[in-house]
Formats: sequence, structure tokens, C-alpha cells
Amino acid sequence: MENDKVLPDLQPADFHKIVDGRETSLRVLTNSRGARLAVTNYGAKIVSLAVPDRNGRLTDVVTGHASIDDYLASEEPYFGAVCGRYANRIARGRFMLDGTVYDRLPCNNGPNCLHGGMRGFHAAVWEMKQTADGAVELTLVSPDGDEGFPGMLTATVSYTLTDANGLVISYRAVSDRPTVVNLTNHSYFNLSGAGEPTVCDHLLTLYADRYLPTDDTSIPLGPGAAVAGTPMDFRRQCEVGARIGEAFEQLALAHGYDHTYIINRTDGSAVVAARCVSPRTGIAMDVYTTEPGVQLYTGNWMTGRLAGKHGQRYPQHSALCLETQHFPDSPNRPEYPSTVLRPGGEFRSMTMYQFSVAQ
Repeated sequence: MENDKVLPDLQPADFHKIVDGRETSLRVLTNSRGARLAVTNYGAKIVSLAVPDRNGRLTDVVTGHASIDDYLASEEPYFGAVCGRYANRIARGRFMLDGTVYDRLPCNNGPNCLHGGMRGFHAAVWEMKQTADGAVELTLVSPDGDEGFPGMLTATVSYTLTDANGLVISYRAVSDRPTVVNLTNHSYFNLSGAGEPTVCDHLLTLYADRYLPTDDTSIPLGPGAAVAGTPMDFRRQCEVGARIGEAFEQLALAHGYDHTYIINRTDGSAVVAARCVSPRTGIAMDVYTTEPGVQLYTGNWMTGRLAGKHGQRYPQHSALCLETQHFPDSPNRPEYPSTVLRPGGEFRSMTMYQFSVAQ
């Protein structure tokens, strides 16, 4: 299917390159309301997502770059990416599965393995095909031993832009050997518009009574802790930046929020995990997921040195992530929801980012 829809700020030709022997590309999807989604097969990254604000003006709400060369040179490798084979962190780059120790995972984040290692799914060139006017499907085959993980894993991710201005992300994976899997999308959102200087004024609600405190390397300390009575509490709508600078150890260690929230749920069906609203544009984003957790990250290590789309700069706290996923270090924590995938089984997950205008 030919793609002749070109965004004014993105040119598909700027995403054509041979990377690791495979061709990269860009697809632009639209819906009946004019919303637009741009996806590259490099890292299965969401490059742009434009939705209407309270005045009907299309607003690009995700950070990113305008060419494949910029992505390859970026100091932030996870903009809009699918992270795997294991999103978030595995302590000391090792875990045991069925009595076998796997201890050669790259430690690319201090002493820990982050987002699948140096050459995780975010840095791979996926196979991409457009399956409908508003949908693409991306597939990646990760060989046995890839970044130290066992089993040949075949992962499939689909992005669907609905006519109701929802972005549905569906994940599937199968393996020929027992392995561990945790997939997420790492889009950085600013609902006032990508390139605006802060999300600290955004109004956030998290439907979670507990979160996972971490050590100084962002590995969970153990069971969840209550958010009540702490600046981690977003059960009632609160500005993202209202308490981000408080003298609270967890915020000090992470330079802001970078924590897994345990979503309130009774079963594995899709439930609402979060709601975020920009008071400037009125754009609201509700996050629904089948996953047990959502990682709130407030762009704590963004520097402003990045040149993004339109020459935008992305300083600290200029975007936030709501990454639906299983818990960090679950392969070493039998008390956490399991991330083990066995032959004959299938990993399945669904997340929807539903956009609307707040009343």
C-alpha cells in the first residue's frame, strides 16, 4: 500500500536509510477526524501524533526527530520506541529461569540492564506493513541469545488510530524456548504540544493505591508501598509539578518521578490506569491497559540539548511518559506478576491512549 500522506513537518524520504542491512521507512496514518500518526520501523517508534485541541487545532503531542539520521544520533534512544525484550530494568543484568542462570545481559544503566540492553528492540529495524488506512503492524524476530536473552522470540506490535482519536497498541510475542518478556511503548508526551517547555502544569490522575519504591539504581526494594500521605499520590487530580521538588527520598533519588504504579484492578481486562490533561490546550489523554503497572517518568534526564522536530528543544520535565508494563526486575522477584513466556504460549498485551478535549 503506497503512503502518499505527508505531514508538513515530516518527509518520508528523510527516513529512508539502510541500517544494519535493512531499510528504514516512515508511515503516516490519518483518521476521519484528521488526526495523524507517524511511525518509523526503526525501533517501531512513534514519531508524531497530532490530535485536536479545544479549538480544533491539530497539536503534535509526542517528542521526536524529523529524520532517521537524527534518531540514530540522538542522546535519547527511546523517544516513541517499543522497548524490549525486557522493558525497564533487570538488576545486575542477570536472572535465573528453570534453574539456568542468564548473566550476560548488557548493564547499560549503572549496574542494571535497561530496556533490553544496548541493542534492544528500540534500536532494531522492524518489518512494517500497513494493514488499513489507520493501522500498521510491525514484526521483529529476536534470535536466541540476543542481548543475552534465551529463545528465538517473534514480537508483533500493531498501532491503530481510531476514528474516535484513540491510539490502540497491541503486542504479541511467541518463543521457541522459555524466556522473559516485558514490552512497552516509550512515547514522551506533552499535551500542550511537543517542544513546549514543561509538563509540570499538566493535571495527572493515576488509578493506583500503591507504587514500587526503588533503591538508588531504580531497582524495586520489594513489595509495593501505599501512596497515601506521600507526594507519590495522584489518586486525585494534581499538577505533575506540584510536589516534584519536595524533600522526599524517592523523588530525590530519581530527580523527579520514575516509578512503577500498581494499577488498581481485579482481573486482567483493560482498565483505566491514568488520565492526563493540559490546561493550556484542553487535550486530555486517558490510558487504558491490560498490564499490571504503569511507569510514570517525568523526563528527569532530558537536557534541552536535543534538536527535535521544528528545531524544538526538550529540557528537563518537558515531557512525561506513561509506560504500561509489568514490573521492573520481575524475573528476579517471584512475588511479582510473572513475565515468563514458554513455548506454545503467547504474550499478549493491549494499551489505548484515548484523546479528547476536557470540559
